[in-house]
Amino acid sequence: MNWKEEMTDALNLPKDLMLGAVIITITGKHEAYVENYMSLIEYTESLIRIQTKTCKLEIHGINLYISYYTNDEMKITGEIQEVKYC
Repeated sequence: MNWKEEMTDALNLPKDLMLGAVIITITGKHEAYVENYMSLIEYTESLIRIQTKTCKLEIHGINLYISYYTNDEMKITGEIQEVKYC
């Protein structure tokens, strides 16, 4: 861990605010909310690849679709089969 992570842990501060950590909320296998992302790298019906501050995030599935997005968050719908951190 670097000094920011150690300080955040020691003070029990939220990592998403202090470190810009990505937050993924998956509801069932048909909806995913991604918060704190930086950019969209790749977008197809079977793969959505997203750059976050700390890693790349891959969502694999069938008929994937970005229902909405803002500067901070996006909602992905479709049949989600796998989520990977790269």
